[in-house]
Amino acid sequence: MTTALITGSTSGIGAAFARRLASDGYDLVLVARREQQLREQAAELHDRHRVEAEVLRADLAEDDGITAVEKRLGDTKRPVDLLVNNAGYANRGTYLDVPLTDELRMLKVHCEAVLRLTTAAVDPMKERGNGGVISVASTGAFLPRGTYGASKAWIVQFMLGAPADFKARGVRMMAVCPGYVRTQFHERAGMVMAEVPNWMWLEPEQVVSAALKDFAKGKALSVPALRYKAMLGMFKMAPRGAMPRLSPNHGRYYGNRNEK
Repeated sequence: MTTALITGSTSGIGAAFARRLASDGYDLVLVARREQQLREQAAELHDRHRVEAEVLRADLAEDDGITAVEKRLGDTKRPVDLLVNNAGYANRGTYLDVPLTDELRMLKVHCEAVLRLTTAAVDPMKERGNGGVISVASTGAFLPRGTYGASKAWIVQFMLGAPADFKARGVRMMAVCPGYVRTQFHERAGMVMAEVPNWMWLEPEQVVSAALKDFAKGKALSVPALRYKAMLGMFKMAPRGAMPRLSPNHGRYYGNRNEK
């Protein structure tokens, strides 16, 4: 693999993917909403790792933004070997407190964009017989966490179901489900996270390192950190009625729109 396209690349997990893949020798296509930050990121990665870093400004909550990235993924003269679907955000408030238009925009980023971009990437990958897709979901996909968790659950099920169709054609697909990660996501959204214990936090680099190791092993699901694997195992055994009480910060800390 030589070129990776990363959505939501300018901060958090997306930025960690960009740094790690650049250090591994990948050329990059960096996708986010803020062009100036993209250009600064591209220049830094090029200067530090001597890789090509292309900038593509796109808002994946808009059709034009998704279409622009689809077009780049379908460019057979400049093939993308690894797609990282990382862009995402959450809405402030619980179900019915959030305007329906805001919920639909979130679903467009988490579900429609992931579906369309994955489709655009996989078609040429199948023809070449090589490629991969990593989609960032959340441990919230396995917990009762409102519409945010439901949208992340869709990503997980899509990534788990699709590999059977493409594995024989040399295309790998995987969902990454981190827990709490130290990024700007919570701060930008105005989330108060003081009650989350320190041991529950992960660094973006930890998430990316675990994800790439699992991807190299051919796994379809990556849950970074043993403690989160154990927690999800316990949640699976808990009675369904107890899940809302066990789910940390249930329905309370979803904030304004921000890329990861």
